[in-house]
Amino acid sequence: MYKSYHNSVAAKVLFASLFCFGNLTNIAASEQKNKPTEINGVPVVWPGESREEIKKYVGEAKALVSKKVTKKYDFNGKLVIDGGVYYPIVDGKTGSYYVNELAHKTPYNKGKRATANEQKAWDIDVMPDGTGLPEGSGSVEFGDEVYEEKCLSCHGDFGAGSGLYPRLTVGNAYEMHKTLTNQRVDPDTDGPHRAFGSYWPYASTLWWYIKTGMPHQAPMSLTTEEVYALAAYILHVNEMEIEGEEVDEDYVLDREKFLKIKMPNVDGFEPNINGPKGQDNARAYFNDPVNYGNGIRCMKNCFDGEPRVQRIAFALTDFSPPLDSTKTLPVVKDEKPAHSGKANYEASCAVCHATDAMGAPAVGDKKAWEAVMKKGIDAVKKNAIHGINGMPPKGGADLTDEQVNEIVDYMIEASK
Repeated sequence: MYKSYHNSVAAKVLFASLFCFGNLTNIAASEQKNKPTEINGVPVVWPGESREEIKKYVGEAKALVSKKVTKKYDFNGKLVIDGGVYYPIVDGKTGSYYVNELAHKTPYNKGKRATANEQKAWDIDVMPDGTGLPEGSGSVEFGDEVYEEKCLSCHGDFGAGSGLYPRLTVGNAYEMHKTLTNQRVDPDTDGPHRAFGSYWPYASTLWWYIKTGMPHQAPMSLTTEEVYALAAYILHVNEMEIEGEEVDEDYVLDREKFLKIKMPNVDGFEPNINGPKGQDNARAYFNDPVNYGNGIRCMKNCFDGEPRVQRIAFALTDFSPPLDSTKTLPVVKDEKPAHSGKANYEASCAVCHATDAMGAPAVGDKKAWEAVMKKGIDAVKKNAIHGINGMPPKGGADLTDEQVNEIVDYMIEASK
């Protein structure tokens, strides 16, 4: 990476240890009092210098390239947004690596330009400034009803979490926000509590994620009123306020009130990527090495004193059953071949059909499948292929019609 930095950038690379340069090893302790600012043209940062002093040496980290490359460097004229280096192709190489220039020049079909209606259909996100947020309203009381019907099975009672699905609250958002700076330095130390209320910077993400992605088995099925109601309910279980008013059980949330929500952690992330200057803010932040760690690029001897080594205090030695180091393959049981549809069922359908929590008939539930089979096997397979109610075509999986039919046969046989 450093090869594409010009000499002026290489001269700005800083090291915390005085041993990173050969000449520094010859400086006696008495000579350090004078603190030379550079050695062999390379700036030196001495231990104990302030952040401002460090930044004076660091300066602005610019991803410069050689003059030969600069003449052909016609990207967007700006620094790479993540602080890295952009290597244009010059003389068959990008940086120090050869590339197939012919492959980069080969034309390809980019498809057709999306129509205005096609773009509108995809442009459904909601931004913090209210862009994309529709008019509407919903109450906490109604949100409680919708949550119990469509969300509780995955997210648990009152959003407390259930199994592998995320919890939506960890308690009072304002109190839990204070835990985000907790450090687990001792075994009993309480760490950060991250959830929507304490951690997310904007409520707009909650609205459009519920609208476009929930419930899991039927995204885009909720009405605007249901989404507002669920958002109000989640604010309620996080014990949040809007302009000083508690979102209690009688609260009704509408668009005007939603835009006044201020999350506790709204200023908890950096850099600031909001607004028209968001990308430029990110460029400035990630191209300034003072923003990383202690502001010094360092590979060894990066701090004074001895490192703290965390060791296992109580090693687990009593296992039940005891650990076995025998290296043998498990005995293969003489069983009949697995059903041809079983593997695809477990990979693509079990998430909804293993239980009835998603509203789908559970495999193994004889009565549920007897009711399904009243439609006839042809209708059942047709619905599985083309979708029905909240179930997308083929369960949203990339399967052939034949594979779907095999899955249906397996599910029916396993439910007799």
